[in-house]
Amino acid sequence: MAALVAKKGHSVLVLEKESFPRYQIGESLLPSTIHGICRLTGAADELAKAGFPLKRGGTFRWGANPEPWTFSFSVSPKMAGPTSTAYQVERSKFDEILLNNARRVGAQVREECDVIDVVEDGDRVAGVRYTDSEGVERHAAAKFVVDASGNKSRLYKRVGGKREYSEFFRSLALFGYFEGGKRLPEPTRYNILCVAFESGWFWYIPLSDTLTSVGAVVRREMAEKIQGDPEKALQALIDECPKISDFLSPAKRVTEGQYGQIRVRKDYSYHNTTFWRPGMMLVGDAACFVDPVFSSGVHLATYSSMLAARSINSVLDGVVEENAAMQEFEARYRREYSVFYEFLVSFYEMHRDEKSYFWQAKKVTKASRPELESFVDLVGGVSSGEAALTSADALAERMQSHSKEFSDAVDQMGGTTGGGWGNLVSSSVVREAMAEGSKVQMQALLGEDAEDEMPLFEGGLIPSPDGLSWVHARTE
Repeated sequence: MAALVAKKGHSVLVLEKESFPRYQIGESLLPSTIHGICRLTGAADELAKAGFPLKRGGTFRWGANPEPWTFSFSVSPKMAGPTSTAYQVERSKFDEILLNNARRVGAQVREECDVIDVVEDGDRVAGVRYTDSEGVERHAAAKFVVDASGNKSRLYKRVGGKREYSEFFRSLALFGYFEGGKRLPEPTRYNILCVAFESGWFWYIPLSDTLTSVGAVVRREMAEKIQGDPEKALQALIDECPKISDFLSPAKRVTEGQYGQIRVRKDYSYHNTTFWRPGMMLVGDAACFVDPVFSSGVHLATYSSMLAARSINSVLDGVVEENAAMQEFEARYRREYSVFYEFLVSFYEMHRDEKSYFWQAKKVTKASRPELESFVDLVGGVSSGEAALTSADALAERMQSHSKEFSDAVDQMGGTTGGGWGNLVSSSVVREAMAEGSKVQMQALLGEDAEDEMPLFEGGLIPSPDGLSWVHARTE
């Protein structure tokens, strides 16, 4: 989010509690994150250089079918060709790339800074109080505060409302890392493998040729299975699941470094009853989280960050009134969360075969596409139909091209001041753009081929052609 706001020329301060690189879970990404949002931020090229394993889809031993079944992102026309893959990532590396990219595009980043509370001005949030790396308490004023501090957020209550936990997904996860585990055959070698067993399900994520993230998600009524010695508990669950036991038969658990600890996470499916108040927004796990079987966590975090950035940019630029921009943010974010939640409830009906799951995906997304394509669109993170999630390369190229044209025009002014800028502003193109507002200006910059998207909700807003703001839909 910081990068997307900074790219519009706004001042951004990122306060990060930890020092990067640092450990984080959530390692299996979706194409919408890589080819959509990361391309918009400018981080995609650095990610491509990092050597992360290519994820082409997912493999499941799930439901009534006793044999594993596989889906490929390339099935969807929205993700065909070079955008039909994602990455399996070590989050310490992935997150550091994103943080450094935010610095590169203009955000000010301060690590080892712990936010204590927000500062209020009447009903509005107007900044934060925090301690810096030396332990000194400081204050930062801001027109908008965004809480992106995750499921352990202390600030989410400051938007009002409450956090509601899912009764259906009251599960616990026990996870660790292994060296030397088996791999699926090509071309699915780096797919995420999800395997259901009597007590819940396992994830098996290849992070390199040898390193694997392995976690068991256990139903709450079986919580006793993860009590006591975590090493013995995890091994007992592995022994209970023949497929995972076989894949880990030649492997050894990592016992040192950032991956040396067996970790537990519980009660991780929830949503807040409100995502914003004047001057403040919640994104990512600070707002909501749902069962991770389809790797939706990072998608929801990055997607909500893009939505938040659009709202902030359009308000700061005077294009859209704050209430409308924030309502658009929350409506789209809740829609994305709800689609995953509703589908996952049906996905846990183990008596079904995969074709039933495909049909359910078509139903919850209200798609006109065939069942399998609807399923892949959903689990690939592109069911909303937002162009920025599937064609960010084209948006980025347009922006770069037109920015260069504008820069060249300024250079041709010969470094003049005063009258030179006056001549530029008085030109017919710029006069028309300024007179009709930012939306028309963007259309003039990007050309007639930049078609408007349709509002996702009746009377709602649409993304600007560059994907970085909201604009009002045309009414004619």
